[in-house]
Amino acid sequence: MISKFYKPLALGAILLSVTTACMAQAGEPVETKPANSNYKPAFAGQTRIGSVTTKTPYTVTVINTELKGPWGIHVLPDGRLLISSKPGTMQILTTDGKIDKTITGFPEVQYAGQGGLLDVNIDPDFAKNRMVYWTYAQPGDAGATLAVAKGKLSADETKLEDVKVIWEASPRYKGAGQFGSRLLFDKQGNIFVSSGDRQADDIRVKAQDLSTTTGKIIHITKEGKPVAGNPFIGKAGAKPEIYALGFRNQDGLSINPVTGGLWEVEFGPRGGDEINLIKPGGNYGWPFVTYGIEYSGQKVYDGIQQKEGTIQPVYYWDPVISPGCMMFYTGNIAEWKNNMFVGGLSGMYIARVVIENNKVVGEERLLADKHERWRCIATGKDGAIYAGTDGGKLYKIAKQ
Repeated sequence: MISKFYKPLALGAILLSVTTACMAQAGEPVETKPANSNYKPAFAGQTRIGSVTTKTPYTVTVINTELKGPWGIHVLPDGRLLISSKPGTMQILTTDGKIDKTITGFPEVQYAGQGGLLDVNIDPDFAKNRMVYWTYAQPGDAGATLAVAKGKLSADETKLEDVKVIWEASPRYKGAGQFGSRLLFDKQGNIFVSSGDRQADDIRVKAQDLSTTTGKIIHITKEGKPVAGNPFIGKAGAKPEIYALGFRNQDGLSINPVTGGLWEVEFGPRGGDEINLIKPGGNYGWPFVTYGIEYSGQKVYDGIQQKEGTIQPVYYWDPVISPGCMMFYTGNIAEWKNNMFVGGLSGMYIARVVIENNKVVGEERLLADKHERWRCIATGKDGAIYAGTDGGKLYKIAKQ
């Protein structure tokens, strides 16, 4: 049984105490609504896995209500939070939600639809070089594209200096949909970037075209060059920065802290949200292989869910939760350790996904009573979860 007790806190905060009798992985699936499609999973446990329940008491506090389109969040070495805002700025916040600095100096962004200033990350050597990296929708006469840029954070933390664009997706497209994108560093200090398919019928097929970089996961150096050893280097007509292909809109990208594996969470069509374990050179099927259907209710192309030469999702949601962000938890709640946390947009909850041996073995819905669209999420230096919403709120989820 779950018991919840609330009392008001500053900034409209909410205190939530959760206690349960036990944690089990034999519960009924958390999803009870009918599926969008009649497609069948490829293997047991690929969807609607049994439920788990948190037994550790924790608090949920709203620590800021004034963020402007938060999209990415990264924890600085001193524990403060670097948060990007879609209109084209970033802010540094303290762990109690106070805005400490506002950063300017970014290139112009196409702030429309799903475009704007998107993800943010810092150089592994940030303490020495103060370099910040980010992705954004870059405007242009031929249409917008996803771009990766970097700049040095000024000594007073109010602007980016020596800004340079290091990579741009191709082709450009006159639309505002599905840029991706998440940006993270691997252990060698190189960068993974998720590049979305740009949504429309006349471009999404390029997710299968190796001469383009939409609908792909990209692997580049800090200077924007292809990483040596990338799987398509030397293949005729292929972009050498491509690491994997066949994606729709990858709003979550993270490295498992235990196994070192690269994981992706994908915003699918109706019924096609996926969790994927990324393999170099892997083809993940979109748009010709999917568990989703069109928003109209029709099949996506031939309605194929399995095809030789493509990789199955580790897990999928049907109906969708519209994943907006993802991380592996590394905080101080032992039963959550190394679990995947996925922020749902249309789902309006945070999904806790338990993974063992690269398989999903349990799922829990957290904070569904908040009715928020969860856009960015990170584990703080203090062990708490910090999660931002489309509505401009920043939540702190901490062990009680």
